[in-house]
Amino acid sequence: MGRRGWGRGLARGEGGDREGGDLGPGGQALTPGDRPGGQLRDTVRDGPCTKTCWPLIALAWKKGSAGSRAEEPGWPGPGRADTLRAVEIREFAETDWPQVWPIVRDVVRARDTFPYDPAMTAEQARDTWAEPPPGLTVVATEAVRVLGTAKMGPNKAGPGSHIATASFMVAGDARGKGVGTSLCRYALDWARERGYAGMQFNAVVETNRSAVALYRRLGFELIGTVPGAFEHPEHGRVGLHIMYCAF
Repeated sequence: MGRRGWGRGLARGEGGDREGGDLGPGGQALTPGDRPGGQLRDTVRDGPCTKTCWPLIALAWKKGSAGSRAEEPGWPGPGRADTLRAVEIREFAETDWPQVWPIVRDVVRARDTFPYDPAMTAEQARDTWAEPPPGLTVVATEAVRVLGTAKMGPNKAGPGSHIATASFMVAGDARGKGVGTSLCRYALDWARERGYAGMQFNAVVETNRSAVALYRRLGFELIGTVPGAFEHPEHGRVGLHIMYCAF
């Protein structure tokens, strides 16, 4: 798959895609529950990621009374039917596509975070999302269910290949639960482990404010904005941010 130089953030609960994306490229913007705060155990904490990749992100969400997630920063408020116990992030397999495709389809058709063609077919989406080496596509799963997905790799070929990029998408009913945050942190660690000099998101939709705030908390800086570069279904032509995190 070619390197087209777009990068999104976490939308519909996602991150930055080289083709324009966003938890943020993605679909809907990240909700407060995707903040890095809260008890994601000691492997998930505020600030830039460390160098170690996490094969398992244990969320261990609690229900109930005093001391529950509703009273901790970054957790959804009371009354939400959050049932996640543990999210495993692993490499995408072909058998995952029947669950990944609906996530990609819904995010793309929302037209509010990813500059992909809303009419793209499942086959076209598969070719776009399944990242060839040296890149990687992963899924975030709870038991056998795919909750979200991410892809990562060089932002550009040749002289630009020392900078990484990534994109993230999360299923609609799994948003606001920290899945997008875990995927973004995983991508940052993956890039650090492989010696990239930094990670760049080339097209974070400016109206995706939650994603922009998340990226800032994870160490990204706003480099600049291309005005009116994204046709939003509600807000009209809005800007696309370029964001960068140096390692």
